[in-house]
Amino acid sequence: MSAETDAAEALQARARAALAGFVAVEADDDGSLRFEYGGALCSLRAVTLANGLDVLSLTGVLAWDRTVKPALHKRVAERNAQAQFGTINVITRGKLADVVLRYTFPATGLADAPLATMLLLVLSGAEEARKGLLA
Repeated sequence: MSAETDAAEALQARARAALAGFVAVEADDDGSLRFEYGGALCSLRAVTLANGLDVLSLTGVLAWDRTVKPALHKRVAERNAQAQFGTINVITRGKLADVVLRYTFPATGLADAPLATMLLLVLSGAEEARKGLLA
């Protein structure tokens, strides 16, 4: 196992511990963390991009199987304008669409409390962005 793998695994374990304080976290077979926050289904993975540059990559499904309409795109654009962390995208599948938040941030050097704070900021933004997408 390389130092890069060790760093990513250590960050993943720290992220899991931080998340476990406020959500039930499960590990998938690929090592990613899976949990629900504010109704959004989320996945989190730690990755080493370069030696000393470890990032956390979060994907949250904010809404799924929404009918593709101009109003959906308008609501997503409004939420993107308000989002401080991440990008919200509409992923279309024929006449239906899923709305997904993605955010990757560098986490190298973050102590446990700032790491937990950063995760909560991102997740509270996902919860807020989700409002009105289900109508």
